Amino acid sequence: MILAYQYILWISVVAVLFSYVIYPVLLRLLAIGKKNNSIVYDTTSLPNVSILIAAHNEEKVIEEKLKSIFESNYPIDKLEVLIGTDNCTDRTEELITSLATRYTNLKLVSFKMRTGKVRIINQLVTQAIHPLLIITDANVIFDKETLFHLVKHFKNTEIALVDTNMLHKGFKKEGISYEESFYIRGEVGSKYIEGILWGTMMGPFGGCYAFRKEYFSPVPENFLVDDFYINMKVLEKGGKAINEVKAIVFEDISNDIREEFRRKIRIATGSFQNLFVFKHLLLRFNALSFSFFSHKVLRWLCPIFFILIYATSLLLVNYSQCYHSAFYIESMILVLIPLDYFLQKTGVHIRLLRLLRHFFFMNLAIFAGMLKAIAGVKTSIWEPTQRHQ
Repeated sequence: MILAYQYILWISVVAVLFSYVIYPVLLRLLAIGKKNNSIVYDTTSLPNVSILIAAHNEEKVIEEKLKSIFESNYPIDKLEVLIGTDNCTDRTEELITSLATRYTNLKLVSFKMRTGKVRIINQLVTQAIHPLLIITDANVIFDKETLFHLVKHFKNTEIALVDTNMLHKGFKKEGISYEESFYIRGEVGSKYIEGILWGTMMGPFGGCYAFRKEYFSPVPENFLVDDFYINMKVLEKGGKAINEVKAIVFEDISNDIREEFRRKIRIATGSFQNLFVFKHLLLRFNALSFSFFSHKVLRWLCPIFFILIYATSLLLVNYSQCYHSAFYIESMILVLIPLDYFLQKTGVHIRLLRLLRHFFFMNLAIFAGMLKAIAGVKTSIWEPTQRHQ
């Protein structure tokens, strides 16, 4: 049994290291000298685009959002904007209706019962009149060149989905914003390189991305992460998915760890829903399966690996000094997590401790999401993350 415990321990350690360290480093080594797609539209021959937004009680941000679209440098006559409002109880619909008098290509699609983002997006796709679609959240703000840099790649007929580069604002030292941004920057880097190497970017940040309508498959109505489903359907059908770092969008970053924990549980639950659907892609043994397994599947299984590492270290604690020391180091790390909470209450902010706490709760959320996905999800109806935390 001692040998079995050692195998379990070291396989788990290697799995965690491969997902968080080895795979990102390998990507960056393989990407040396590589460039992103160069077959692009110029500003004189841009295609028509339909922009789709699902909104529930977004009165705080909807005006700024729509102005950032219509005041961009993209030709306004080539844009169609469809907003599906999900039984809003604030002034969201009133504000959209007012702006529609100024922008005739803005259309409000009002849902009078709570419907959920997935059903709204599925319906808006059928109503969109253009072959290129952009799905974007109400709180994600464009700059002047966002639309151009997002759409330009579709001149290359192999490219079927393009993601934006999300930049954040609203950083606060007393929250988790710096730690969340650090994690996201690493994710953006890996996704960008997956795109330029193989066209297998592992999921856009759902706040804003573009894709060809012909590659769309209706998202199952109980799915919580529609963007990853759409992305994987594109890859399954042979299209390429890439990231464009010049397609910059802005979003207020999360600072409240409780609100972020709730959001990450929802994302994790949706991730495992997607794993159950797309697990067959792991058996293709190509660039897609390698990216999917290394970047996503291993990452989603890391909470289990962490539990196995701690449990086997405990079982091996008297077997050698190495395992004895490892177990007590792991225990000490667990003690540091609540320590950061108490230090934060006194106004002391130690970035390394906050990063450790953020990482722990991220994996706890993944574990909770896994259990929820196994138990089954009946509805995709959501409550928006609190704005301007």
